[in-house]
Amino acid sequence: MLWLLRHAEAVDGIPDEDRALTERGVRQATDAGRALQAIGAAIDVCLTSPKVRARQTAELACESLGVEVETEDRLAGQPVDVEDLVAGRGNVLLVGHDPSFTLLVHDLTGAQARMKKGGVAAIAKGELITLLRPTDLSAIAAGVTEQ
Repeated sequence: MLWLLRHAEAVDGIPDEDRALTERGVRQATDAGRALQAIGAAIDVCLTSPKVRARQTAELACESLGVEVETEDRLAGQPVDVEDLVAGRGNVLLVGHDPSFTLLVHDLTGAQARMKKGGVAAIAKGELITLLRPTDLSAIAAGVTEQ
């Protein structure tokens, strides 16, 4: 299974690679991890863009998942050969940017689905299994923390 997590909301500014998450972005990233854990997402490895907002998103999400985060320069925003990137790694969570993630969802599945900041997509064997927006992830995470 391939999981995609678009980085959460970040502050505006320059240089682009140094933009950090907003408070809302921190909540989005944390909720994404809690929600993935709640739905039983079995993730073996997390690869993230080196940009600050993506790295922060990955680290916060992976706290709940108990997964180490690896920086991958090929996820910095340009199109990527995902097959080469994930080969032999099991179930992978990629954390990165748009428009490359929206294009990746389309290329792998044919689906016309825009990835929202802090949103998650799951893809298996060319099929879009799920697309969760940040509000969906927050609702799932809230259900976990209320129990």
